[in-house]
Amino acid sequence: MLFMVIERFKNRDAEPIYRRFREHGRMMPEGLKYVASWIEENFDRCFQVMECEDPQLFEPWIAEWRDLMDFEIVPVVSSQEAAQKFAAKGN
Repeated sequence: MLFMVIERFKNRDAEPIYRRFREHGRMMPEGLKYVASWIEENFDRCFQVMECEDPQLFEPWIAEWRDLMDFEIVPVVSSQEAAQKFAAKGN
């Protein structure tokens, strides 16, 4: 399953996030896979695509970062996959 993870940097302060990332990496549990990410130019939010079979895997990862960010996790499918599902229905 794919997920869009929207991270809101507390106080729009990305510096401590990047520092922790340099020192400790992503700190993701086995089975949670980083795919890609984009950062707003004003450092307010980060948009990450992540993949896993068990959404419970987000909990230990979020626990490592929640002091610096707030999280929204949204299950998503690719546009191509959505189009195929509707094509199969004949819509």
